[in-house]
Amino acid sequence: MAASVFCCLRCCRDGGSGHIPLKEMPAVQLDTQHMGIWGIGVATQKVNLNQIPLGRDFHSLVMRNDGALYHNNEEKNRLPANSLPQEGDVVGITYDHVELNVYLNGKNMHCPASGIRGTVYPVVYVDDSAILDCQFSEFYHTPPPGFEKILFEQQIF
Repeated sequence: MAASVFCCLRCCRDGGSGHIPLKEMPAVQLDTQHMGIWGIGVATQKVNLNQIPLGRDFHSLVMRNDGALYHNNEEKNRLPANSLPQEGDVVGITYDHVELNVYLNGKNMHCPASGIRGTVYPVVYVDDSAILDCQFSEFYHTPPPGFEKILFEQQIF
């Protein structure tokens, strides 16, 4: 079964970011509480989390607050102009090791992006007083078929 990333951490204030290693395929969901500069996606361990917005290099693939999906400083896709996230909206992402897909309030936006390679981690960043509530489980909207909460890798002795 695939994994889902619907972040369970609150990112707020200026310059916050976080990442958790993935075991399988993720889906992420966040609730936009206060709009500002933010992004959500996947990144390798080599991404510079202090350089936002992410998506500037080949170590991250993210959807930015303006609805553009970036990888390697190239716009890979964009949400429809009438579907940009607003305060209170729930943004979800899924990643199947090839494509990052975006959902707005549970609806697939049909704007996939790809290009990142290797082991990736969910990544969320905020700046300019943005506040995002993230869910990694117990999602607001049911993940698409084949995706579920993030399974954390565990060592068993």
